[in-house]
Amino acid sequence: QVQLVESGGGLVQPGGSLRLSCAASGIAFSILHMGWYRQAPGKQRELVATISTGDRTTYVDSVKGRFTISRDNAKNTVYLQMNSLKPEDTAAYYCNTRNGLLRWGQGTQVTVSS
Repeated sequence: QVQLVESGGGLVQPGGSLRLSCAASGIAFSILHMGWYRQAPGKQRELVATISTGDRTTYVDSVKGRFTISRDNAKNTVYLQMNSLKPEDTAAYYCNTRNGLLRWGQGTQVTVSS
């Protein structure tokens, strides 16, 4: 059974950092291009970062230079290091394949507020 479990969210002040993790099970993780998505209240889900099987990364313009996506195939885990957080980064964060093909996990909430 495919399962994605996100963790690491929380409340942080503007300018702070968080590291999100997504543990995958039931899939051949190492052969999948993965991504981190976010969804703010009242907005559509947005793909913010991707990482290929060869560790090539892409980012949406709004997070470039602040977020870093990485993966550990031995642990079936993808990470999102988020630095210099802004209030507009507040959202529920999810991982999935780059095309969003898997069943969505519960997500992890990130709230950036003073």
